Amino acid sequence: MALHGDGGMKRWVVALMGTLLQVVLGTVYAWSYFQKLIVTGYGWTNVQVMWIFSIAICSLGLAAAGGGLLMAKAGPRRLALAGALLYGVGYLLGGWALSLRCLPLLYAGFGVIGGIGLGLGYVTPVATAARWFPEKKGFITGMVIMGFGLGALLMSKVIAPLLMTSFGGNLVHVFWCTGGILLAIGLPAAAFLHNPPCLPSVPVVPAQAAVPDFAHAGHALLSGRFARMWLLLFLNTSAGIMFISLQSPMLQDLLQRGGSTLDAAALAAMGATLIGVSSLFNGIGRFFWGGVSDKIGRTNAFRLIFATQLVVFMALVWTVNPWLFGGLVCYVMLCYGGGFGTMPSYVADSFGSGMMPVVYGTILTGWSMAGIAGPQLAAFLRDRFGAAAPTWTYGAGALLLLAGLLISLTLSDPAKAE
Repeated sequence: MALHGDGGMKRWVVALMGTLLQVVLGTVYAWSYFQKLIVTGYGWTNVQVMWIFSIAICSLGLAAAGGGLLMAKAGPRRLALAGALLYGVGYLLGGWALSLRCLPLLYAGFGVIGGIGLGLGYVTPVATAARWFPEKKGFITGMVIMGFGLGALLMSKVIAPLLMTSFGGNLVHVFWCTGGILLAIGLPAAAFLHNPPCLPSVPVVPAQAAVPDFAHAGHALLSGRFARMWLLLFLNTSAGIMFISLQSPMLQDLLQRGGSTLDAAALAAMGATLIGVSSLFNGIGRFFWGGVSDKIGRTNAFRLIFATQLVVFMALVWTVNPWLFGGLVCYVMLCYGGGFGTMPSYVADSFGSGMMPVVYGTILTGWSMAGIAGPQLAAFLRDRFGAAAPTWTYGAGALLLLAGLLISLTLSDPAKAE
C-alpha cells in the first residue's frame, strides 16, 4: 500500500536524496580517467595502479555487507553520513599519498578508507528506498542505483576536467579539491535518509509466502539459491568492470592504432567522453532493467543480460572502428548497470524485504570479488600482451558471461520455485 499526502512527498525526497548520494559515490567509476595519468606520471605499472581501484571496490562490497548488518541498529542516516564522509576523506588521503609518491598509502587511503565509505553509503539508500516504495521495488531501486552509474559522468566530464585545467594537471590538488566537493554534496544528501515511520502493509504474494523457508539470515546465506544469485552478480560485474577500469586507455589505444593524429590531451578528452557517455548507459541500465524485471521476471532479465552481452563480447574481438567500439561498450554498461538494478528486487522477492539489508549487503561481496578479478585480469593482460591484450580481454569476458548464462538457466523466479 503506497503512502499518500505528506508521507508520499517525503518518500520522494528520500528517493531523490538517495539518488544524489549515489551520484557522489558513483564517481569512483571514472577511475579509468586517472589510470593512465597516474601510470605515466608516477612510473607505476597498470597492475600496481589498478590495485587502487580494485581495493576500493573490494572494500565497497565488504563494507556493504557489514552495513546491512548494522543498519537496523544504527539507522540509515548514520550509515549514509559515515559513508559520504569516509569516501570524501579517501580522496583527501589519496592526494596526500600522491604528494608523497606513496603507493601503499594510496591503497590504504583511497582504496580501503574510501572503499569502506562507498560500501556504507551504497547499501543505505537502496534498502531505505525499497522500504518507502514496497509496491514498486524494481522501479525505485533501479532509479536510486541509477545515480551510481551517472556518477562517472559527473567526474569525467565536469569535476576532473575542470580541476585538471584549474590546477595545470597537478593530480595532488585535483584529488584534494575533489574530496572537498564530494563532501559538500554527499553529506547534506545523506542527512535526508531515514526509514518510514512505519512500514506499509503489503499483501502477501506467492514469492513472500516462501519466505518462512528463509526465516533466519543464516539459512538464506547458506542456501543454494543465494550462492547462484551471488555468482550471477559476480560474473556480470567482473565482465563489465573490466571496461570501467580501462575503457579510456582502450579507446585511446584503438584510435592510435587507427592512425589518429590527436595529441595526448585530445586522446584523453576522447576517453573521458566515452566514460561519460557509457556512464549514462550504466545509469539508465539500472533503471531500465529494474523496470523490465518487474514485467518479465528477475531471472528472465538476467538471462537476457548475459545472452546479449555474450554476443557483444564476441563482436568486440573483430571491432576496429572506434565508434562501433564505443557503442558496444555502452551496451555492456547498460547490462552491467542492469545487474545492479535487478538484484535488489530479486533479493527482496527471494528472501523477503525484512531481510534485504542483510542478504543484499552480503550479496554485494560478489561485487567485491569482481572488483579484484575483472580489473586485475584486464590490467595483467594489458601489461602482458600489449597491443594484443583487447582480444584476450574480450575472450575472457565472454567466458565469464557464458558461465553466468548457464547458471541463470538453473534458477527460476521465487513464485515458480519448487
